[in-house]
Amino acid sequence: MVAPNGSAKSGWSLAWIVVALLVPVALLNYLDRQMLASMKASVIEDVSGIDTEAAWGKILALFKWTYAFLSPLGGYVADRFGRRGVIVASLFFWSLVTWLTGQVTTYDQLLVARALMGISEAFYIPAALALIADYHVGPTRSRAIGIHQMGIYAGVILGGFSGYVAESPDYGWRWAFGACGLVGILYAIPLFFVLRDATGPSFEEKERVSLFASTRALLTNGSFILLVLYFTLPALAAWVVRDWMPSILKQEFGIGQGMAGVSATLYWQVAAIIGAIIGGWLADRWMRKTSRGRIYVSAIGMSLIVPSMFGVGYAPQTGMLLVAILFLVLFGLGWGFFDCNNMPILCQITKPHLRASGYGIMNLVSISCGGLADWGFGELQDRNVPLFGIFSVFASIAIVSIVLVLLIRPKYTDDA
Repeated sequence: MVAPNGSAKSGWSLAWIVVALLVPVALLNYLDRQMLASMKASVIEDVSGIDTEAAWGKILALFKWTYAFLSPLGGYVADRFGRRGVIVASLFFWSLVTWLTGQVTTYDQLLVARALMGISEAFYIPAALALIADYHVGPTRSRAIGIHQMGIYAGVILGGFSGYVAESPDYGWRWAFGACGLVGILYAIPLFFVLRDATGPSFEEKERVSLFASTRALLTNGSFILLVLYFTLPALAAWVVRDWMPSILKQEFGIGQGMAGVSATLYWQVAAIIGAIIGGWLADRWMRKTSRGRIYVSAIGMSLIVPSMFGVGYAPQTGMLLVAILFLVLFGLGWGFFDCNNMPILCQITKPHLRASGYGIMNLVSISCGGLADWGFGELQDRNVPLFGIFSVFASIAIVSIVLVLLIRPKYTDDA
């Protein structure tokens, strides 16, 4: 790809610099949202009004619903006016909200804070992944997206350790939110001056696109509808794993909040990093032989998620924490294969000026359903529904997802 100054070599270097600049943002994006799940016990003890699992599930769900509702708008704004400004503004405002979260004292205040977090974070992911796809053409696209997603996984890992911070008498959960918020605000300043949008003929169309036209183009695209469904169904399990697994492990295996947070995040997120590296490399190589290479790699990842969900649900019956961790690791490997190829597959079925908008719609559907999954899981826990039954449903959904992704038909070449 040609850089803004016209040099292909410098364009290659700039493409990777863009990824390097965005990895810390991705880390903060998920650290700021993951901490709450890992610090659940400390937050409930300190914030009045959280008296049921369903009430906690509502906190988790409200973030997702506001995030989901604003994602299409965030994607459209990034396509229409440029990715850079959207990315920097999103980072600044969600970091401010993160700091404010550390100041809440009541359940209602926490609900408002999580809603604001969802609104401010909704603009980042569609813009960031679209910007990376703009800079990285076929030979490096899956790997570049995979490296960015590694920042997300690292954020979840650090969020898992936040349970220990919450239990520390010297720090606590309020300190953690305040510190992370300040780091994000400070990083937004240099990012504003360094980050740049990609330039070239492929991106000039964004000047003419309208919200109605972009939405119509996407929703009349059969492969895009299949991708939305494929993107959504596995996420039901992923959101429950991210948001509820610390609590599940703490309750089912009788371990402390700190250990539960680490066990629920560290191992499967490290596995997801490995999966993203291998899946990105394999997808980029497979694309040299067939335009369906990324689809096949993603389907392989989904096939790993199926047995992992059965295993995670069954693990408490063994009484062995190690069994749960091993199946979470298998889930992480499959998720890495899946996660690094969603935007690259989207690039094969939509034009460049629709990438962020398309991912925004994908987020709308996926995370809205994820919010329902969080809330519903809390309700099922209150009703004492067995974990194996719940996670068996997730496994069955993953089987359907494999069929859906294999039905997608690439339309555009992978070099733009």
